[in-house]
Amino acid sequence: MKTIQLTSPDSKQVQVSAMGATGVAPMAGGRDSLVCSPPDPEVPEKKPRRYFTAKYKLRILDEADACTQQGQLGALLRREGLYFSYLTTWRKQKAKGLLQAMTPKKRGRKRKEKNPLSKRVAALEKENLRLQKKLKQTELIIEAQKKMSEILGIAQNLDEIDESK
Repeated sequence: MKTIQLTSPDSKQVQVSAMGATGVAPMAGGRDSLVCSPPDPEVPEKKPRRYFTAKYKLRILDEADACTQQGQLGALLRREGLYFSYLTTWRKQKAKGLLQAMTPKKRGRKRKEKNPLSKRVAALEKENLRLQKKLKQTELIIEAQKKMSEILGIAQNLDEIDESK
């Protein structure tokens, strides 16, 4: 592998390997003075998705329909950075007459409509849970009172007391 000394504009010397893109050194008698710049280490950002408005689509379709000479349509598509398939799709949408079809569609999952009673159901479930805890606590207290009365030998006639009221 041959190394070439290059001088950069700011008078720093840079060593460049005379290796081709295929990893093979160039033939003898070829270009000895290779000028190579180091590769850019920054990763290019992914281009954002393009969205076309209905107004833009209609304008491009009108311009495409106005193209009469050979090569005009290709020049229009290159200038705008579009594919011919866009024109085909947009013409179908225009033929259907759907205004919504001319606007970009929102991608991703569809939003679920919230049930208007969901807040009420959640509040009732929370209250139900609170009351169940309170009932369990009350049952434990009553059970403890029964045991205490049994231990102390106090007779409990709960049925008679309830009937007298």
